[in-house]
Amino acid sequence: MNNFHNIDAKDHHILYSLQITRSVLGYYAHQEELKKLRNTDHKRLLRYGYKVFSQSDEDGIIEEIFKRIGINAATFIEFGVGNGIESNTSKLLIDSWKGLWIESDANSIKYIQQNILPFYNDKLVVKEAKVTAENINGLISESVDGMVDLLSIDIDYNDYWVWKAIDIIKPRVVVIEYNSSFPPPLSLTVPYDPKAEWDVSNYYGASLEALVKLGYQKGYKIVGCNYSGINAFFVREDLTKDRFIEPATSEEHYEPPRYYFPMLSGHGPRMGPFVKV
Repeated sequence: MNNFHNIDAKDHHILYSLQITRSVLGYYAHQEELKKLRNTDHKRLLRYGYKVFSQSDEDGIIEEIFKRIGINAATFIEFGVGNGIESNTSKLLIDSWKGLWIESDANSIKYIQQNILPFYNDKLVVKEAKVTAENINGLISESVDGMVDLLSIDIDYNDYWVWKAIDIIKPRVVVIEYNSSFPPPLSLTVPYDPKAEWDVSNYYGASLEALVKLGYQKGYKIVGCNYSGINAFFVREDLTKDRFIEPATSEEHYEPPRYYFPMLSGHGPRMGPFVKV
């Protein structure tokens, strides 16, 4: 089978045109969604989304959350970070935050060590490990001491159980992947299996309602979801006040799966050294 780089010029042009059409249609669908009455409230986080290094519009939503609650220690933890090119904390890293990345894929770790870590070795700790409910507290305690502003969880399967297990830190904001195939009021999660891997089906993770219930038990309120229906955003309850849309329920904040939506961000992302001027 030909891959994208081996097809002839005519087919390459067709594929490129299809990608552009998809992006444009996705952009206009997004703009129309924002015009709906539900989304005109300035407290609705969906309005502030944009992409720099995140998978979709998470970068903008994260920025808006911290505009409302303030930044404390400018520290993050993210696991399931891939190669660091498309993550929820790469933008924070180049904006002088410090943090911990945990990733299980050896090739991704090698890429980070060769292409990202040399520029940020005074701000970033990188660990190669498969995160489980049993080891997550130990992995965090080895590298993090003190306040954590942002925790991002995206391991494609056991997300619910790992968040439930974390008791060594109380991050101010939690970003966690949810399975939008199961809308409210369904409260479901896959059973815990430390060896399990995502099989590219819709059998993974937890529904939004399940995560909202877990968040409430841990002292967090849901404050929004991103447009693609991939990530949910939680803020520690003592910081929410009247800053976010109420009620803090899955019904209010649920976004359906829009995995087709390609957030426009110009050229493809690449991490490197940046100079603040």
